[in-house]
Amino acid sequence: MTTGYQVFLETICINKGLQLVEGSGKLNYVKARWIDRKLSDLGYRLTPQRLMILKAVEEADSHISAEEIYAQACDYYPQMNISTVYRTLELLKTLDLVTETDLGDGRVRYHCMGKGHHHHLVCQTCGEITDIEESALEPLWTEIQQRYNFRVDMKHLAFFGLCEKCQQ
Repeated sequence: MTTGYQVFLETICINKGLQLVEGSGKLNYVKARWIDRKLSDLGYRLTPQRLMILKAVEEADSHISAEEIYAQACDYYPQMNISTVYRTLELLKTLDLVTETDLGDGRVRYHCMGKGHHHHLVCQTCGEITDIEESALEPLWTEIQQRYNFRVDMKHLAFFGLCEKCQQ
C-alpha cells in the first residue's frame, strides 16, 4: 500500500528524474521518512535539493566531493547552487548521516555513515587508498584512553604514508 508520504517523495523524485529504491546503501522510503523527521525536529524540511544531495552521497560507490555532488545535482536541478550543497553537507554531518575526510587530494570527501566506520591508508606517492576496519585501530584507541584519559571519537580517519609498491 502506498502512503501519502511515499507519493510526496515519488512526486519530488519524478519531477527531478530521481528514483528511490529499496535495499541497503540506497535511499529508500523508510530512510527518507526517518531523515525527514530528524530534519523536522530541528526545524528543517526535506527539500528536493536536500533529497538529491543525500541521494548522491548514499549511492556513491566511494567517497564523494561536494563538487561531484553539485555536478550530479545540476543534471536534475540546474538552479542548484554550490553553497546549498555545502550547507546541506554541514547539516547532514550535524545529524551524523555523513562523515567528511581529507584524503590528501585537496578536496574534502563525504561518506554515508550508514555504510559503516572505516579508515584509510593513503599512499603519498601513487595515491592508492586502502580501507582499514575500525577494529584494526581499537588497540590504539584503548591505549590513548588508558594513557591519556582521553576518549577518541574518530568517525573517519586517513593515515598518509607509502604503500607496499612505493616502498620498493
